[in-house]
Amino acid sequence: MPIRVLIAEDQRIVREGIVALLEDEEEIAIVGEAADGREAVALFARLRPDVVLMDLQMPVLDGVAATQQILAQAPGAGILVLTTYATDEFIFQALRAGARGYLLKDVSAEELLAAIRAVAAGQTQLAPAIAARLVAGMSRGGPEALTPRELEVLTLLGQGHSNAEIAAALTIAPRTAKVHVQNILSKLGVTNRTEAVGVALRRRLISL
Repeated sequence: MPIRVLIAEDQRIVREGIVALLEDEEEIAIVGEAADGREAVALFARLRPDVVLMDLQMPVLDGVAATQQILAQAPGAGILVLTTYATDEFIFQALRAGARGYLLKDVSAEELLAAIRAVAAGQTQLAPAIAARLVAGMSRGGPEALTPRELEVLTLLGQGHSNAEIAAALTIAPRTAKVHVQNILSKLGVTNRTEAVGVALRRRLISL
């Protein structure tokens, strides 16, 4: 079954560009397009897509508020932010609202497709620059601060890499990568990778 995608983007030319990029992909089915946040919420309720590509700055209802309303009706909804904004304020607001992914609009087609797949599978996908900001915030404090190596592993986790891929990237044994991941989850008090990305916000380890 294809991944059912709803696009929420107020700029028509950008929305049409995303449609043109995705419509020829056999694994993707574009089920709806919304020009503002309120329309996105209404279309989600009717269509129940697997992934919502959510812009942040939209009229009537912004992307953060739309994300909150969608997750209120469907806690497992896959929200993937696609925006031009890379500031801490926007990043933290979107992740706090419950978005599973955060990409910038200069992302490549391959990266966008990979993120859609990841979010549809219940994983977290962050642009490298976004993951780096979260990691920098975590490194600033907390009773169980992460080590430099754990911060590197966390960055790769945020990019959606498996333990094997992390091991290869850092030139360490797969078992060592697994131990690092387990230590990160333990220190952050979470049970899975998705929760690890947003835990800094809940513990106030990241300053807005």
